[in-house]
Amino acid sequence: MSTPVSLDVTDDIAIIRIDDGKANALGHAALDGINDALDRAIEAKAVVVFGRPGKFSAGFDLAVMKDGPAAAQAMVRKGAELCMRLYGFPRPVLAGSDGHALAAGALVLLSCDVRIGSDTPGKIGLPETTIGMPLPVFGTELARARLSPRDLMAATLLGTLYGPEEARAVGYLDRIVPSAELESTVLEAARLHADALDASAFAETRVNVRQATIDHVMATLDADMGRFHVADG
Repeated sequence: MSTPVSLDVTDDIAIIRIDDGKANALGHAALDGINDALDRAIEAKAVVVFGRPGKFSAGFDLAVMKDGPAAAQAMVRKGAELCMRLYGFPRPVLAGSDGHALAAGALVLLSCDVRIGSDTPGKIGLPETTIGMPLPVFGTELARARLSPRDLMAATLLGTLYGPEEARAVGYLDRIVPSAELESTVLEAARLHADALDASAFAETRVNVRQATIDHVMATLDADMGRFHVADG
């Protein structure tokens, strides 16, 4: 497969698909591909992000993470910048998640406005503290903004993973639908928001609601990446 990311724009809806044929790891190729797709989606009225069947994304590419601190920090920085771009994108961004969404995959979900998941068995969450990584500032801020305050500590400090219905209750997902209906449901929701929302008013309100968080993440990114590490073993 030449690229793990594809883009199709149909009726003003930009559809981004992540599919590496495996775990949908977010390595440099996937992160660059999503950024390139967002560049080309700027004139669309809504953006949809799909993973592959059974795996929205397993998170950052572990092969890169284990290639030394500098390599890990560079990739995580790029992931932070992508998540903040999604979080502040001037158009509504919807995610269709089937199966697993782990670590950076879960953070991409938290960066999207509308998160619709399938009833496919899978785990969703932020296991960083259980696999020897601190959850970066952009991850903690996304979790603080999107997850239930009651579940925030379990989801971040304790690295708790959730099935689809639990993930909806905690705040990773907004709705659960049968797997066979996932794509049509997400596209219907994208069409609804594309037609209903005034683009200028949406973009300005986006800034009012989210820019302070984005500014904080970007202002602390250098120091945060300087501290980021992957435990040995």
